[in-house]
Amino acid sequence: MTATSQEPGVAEAPAGLHVTYDGAVYPAEEIARGAAYELFSAGAVPGFQRNRVGARTPWHRFVHVTDVTAVHGIPPSSSSPEVPDTPLMVPLNRVQGWDAVHQLSQTPAYAGHPTLIGIRHTATIRRGTRMVKVLSARQLGGYLRGWLPHGFCYREYDVAHLRLPTDLALLRTDPDAARDGLDVAYALRWRATDPADYEIPIGDEHRGLVTMPPHDRVGAPVLGTGFTPSDRHIIPEFVTRDVGDLPLPANAALLAYTPDGAEVVLYTYQPEQRGWLRMVGPRWRHLLVGVPDIAPDQEYVPTGEAKRSSHLVGTYGGQEHEAVADLPGEFRVLAMTRAARYPVSAPRRRTRYATWRGAPCVVLREESGWARLRLCRPGPDSVAALGAQCYERGVYEAWAPVGELVDDRGVDLAYPE
Repeated sequence: MTATSQEPGVAEAPAGLHVTYDGAVYPAEEIARGAAYELFSAGAVPGFQRNRVGARTPWHRFVHVTDVTAVHGIPPSSSSPEVPDTPLMVPLNRVQGWDAVHQLSQTPAYAGHPTLIGIRHTATIRRGTRMVKVLSARQLGGYLRGWLPHGFCYREYDVAHLRLPTDLALLRTDPDAARDGLDVAYALRWRATDPADYEIPIGDEHRGLVTMPPHDRVGAPVLGTGFTPSDRHIIPEFVTRDVGDLPLPANAALLAYTPDGAEVVLYTYQPEQRGWLRMVGPRWRHLLVGVPDIAPDQEYVPTGEAKRSSHLVGTYGGQEHEAVADLPGEFRVLAMTRAARYPVSAPRRRTRYATWRGAPCVVLREESGWARLRLCRPGPDSVAALGAQCYERGVYEAWAPVGELVDDRGVDLAYPE
């Protein structure tokens, strides 16, 4: 079957782009610089859904680039100078098919299987890789008020085909799914500053998360295979280094996804003002109605001047300055005026660490003699010893008297220039 016909008056896909999927050729639009495609059909096709009102065709679906067998026409990404991300490579043969690999990825007992480890390490992060964290409405409000990226996240390349709120629910890390419903999904998207900021949740260092009992965790279990739990997808997951905060780079974005798969940029991050600039007009403001304590018509939401648990510094003119990553390749002085945004050398991320009751932690903030801690290597024993609470998948925090902290120090992670 070839589904290339169009209804009268319906335009072709931009630049005549078509792709071959499941033996048929469909008009298509590129998503995430070629990581996925939106396919269009004039007639009903198994797996396709009703398209949005006013769309070029009544039926559409989203597919990952690895499910496409051919691309016809010149996609917009072909002229981009940006280096594409490496795809997840899965060796398939007559003995080991897709179902067998999927079963391996979903079974904690196979976490150390050589085949699985080899597959997992083909999905890599480079400087400038776009990362995604799916959020609840409550989490979206938290980022608008100053939270930094932390915990479990994904490469945009691996999840670009998950555009519907029902599909994105798979990637949520919070306990609010039943409360929020599935009418809209939110996400934070940013560029990775350096691969050293991320870990693959496999091996002995993350064994504690794998063995965490159900009553002490939030969200899906951590399998220890490096893949997120799913009944049909093989999606590589990452966690921020030591489950710590990462400084927001310039032009990070808070997004919304509607039931028809439209991506809406709600806010973009402006580092000089340490705040979020609202991007949506009246058409999309209803997407923010369910976000706690956020006014949908607010032009600018400042994130405050509180000292952050993690920030970038660099050297200019022989002096240290707070810096910002303007990726994919530049580090510069964090300054309000454009003339003072000098490039810096020796960029590094500075994070405060401490040990409490034998557990290594990131110090998030300090208030009135108490420190807010996040466990670097949470496990059943350390969670019980600290009385830590799980706030989202893999993220455990507790308050501790500052006087009981040991080895309290700032640690610099240097980035290669």
